[in-house]
Amino acid sequence: MKLLFATGPSINTRLLVAIIASVALLITEHQSHRLDALRATLSVIVDPLKYLVDLPTVLIEQTADSVSSYSTLKKENTQLREEQFIDKTRLLKFDSLEKENIRLRALLENSFKLGEQLLIAELLSINTAPYENIVVVNKGTRFGVHPQQPVLDANGVVGQVFRALPFSSEIMLITDPNHAIPVQVNRNGLLTIAVGSGQLNRLNLPFLPNNADIRPGDLLITSGLGGTFPSGYPVAVVDDFTPITNKPFVNITATPKAMLDRNRELLIVWSDSAPVSLSSPPTSHEKTPETTPPNGQATESGLIHETPKGKRARTARDDKSTGTGRDDQSAGSGLTRKAPAGTQTGADNDE
Repeated sequence: MKLLFATGPSINTRLLVAIIASVALLITEHQSHRLDALRATLSVIVDPLKYLVDLPTVLIEQTADSVSSYSTLKKENTQLREEQFIDKTRLLKFDSLEKENIRLRALLENSFKLGEQLLIAELLSINTAPYENIVVVNKGTRFGVHPQQPVLDANGVVGQVFRALPFSSEIMLITDPNHAIPVQVNRNGLLTIAVGSGQLNRLNLPFLPNNADIRPGDLLITSGLGGTFPSGYPVAVVDDFTPITNKPFVNITATPKAMLDRNRELLIVWSDSAPVSLSSPPTSHEKTPETTPPNGQATESGLIHETPKGKRARTARDDKSTGTGRDDQSAGSGLTRKAPAGTQTGADNDE
């Protein structure tokens, strides 16, 4: 009778045969490279299968990395933008500090050339009233500042202290209509007076005859007359010379050397002849007697005092009697405000 299913080798026999075959293959592979071709052929079939098996895991890992990288990059981008904004702001400040440093260096170099005691003051405010060129700085009587001190920048004369308060001072610019400064032509020493026009870019020289030896391009410097401005400070450069028909005087205008519309720092100067100690500021209530100078001469404050023919000079007594006196106590300074530097008498204006 035939069996329905033929019986084969037992499981143990098969296992033994497989072990023997494996050992034989290992020995053969170790001792020679005869199976390399077979391995290469089998890898063509097996490698795609391995790739398909690993593909889900790889895709999951790549997706997780992409999400994490996007979040990280977004945070880094935001952080870098903030740092860039901060750096730009700092660069703006550094640029401002660099320009301020350049201005201060120029001021200090100028002061070393002058060889005089000085004080650097910063601009606080500007008087915007028409035809009044007055600025306020952050140094006052506590630093030894007093009225009629000359004020400079790195290029030339700016003006003089008009009123000194404990913590600030008012500076009248040389272009103020009430200011006048004795000057001389640097080329030939011709003396005259420069009067403010009310415009920051112009000075007038109204007291020169038509035959005066002066021409455009001449440098005007302080003459030292009047006692306020030491001699030799650059003031302005002549830019126009126009004779006036049927009149003995010539119309001359000049451009100030100082950067009156750009200054942030100014130099308040004490002359060598009368230095003031910064450690012991002078008392502001002490006044120096003033005398009326001869007709047409500059006062000690560098101002013009002219009396037309047939009229006498206006005095403080006249102002009190008419109720038009200009005395006005400066708050906290103890100084009596007198006619600003360069102010001409009422009779002059009428003339």
